[in-house]
Amino acid sequence: MSFKLPHDLGGEPAGPVDTSEHANAFWEQRVDAIRELTRKIELNGEPLIRVDEMRREIEGLGAKAYEELGYYEKWVRAMTSLLLEKGVISTEELGKKLAEVEAREAGT
Repeated sequence: MSFKLPHDLGGEPAGPVDTSEHANAFWEQRVDAIRELTRKIELNGEPLIRVDEMRREIEGLGAKAYEELGYYEKWVRAMTSLLLEKGVISTEELGKKLAEVEAREAGT
């Protein structure tokens, strides 16, 4: 019996890969910059977030999230999970910041 996770597309028909360049949205550029910082900042002599940890989190998203989320949305989910896991941020801090962003976006 074979078990495939959502990210394992080997041997599946997928059609041609779009290799055209495109401009990233501002928020995507910001996510990319944050990811780069988490690679350079050290925690206990190791990068705050290592590439293998990012891959573990992204591959563990589950089929629905993996299929529906975009590339940088997966990065945000992975980084958030890892920062919570490592105690860099708390759920309370995250909730407060999300409420601030939602209020700002709503114009209140």
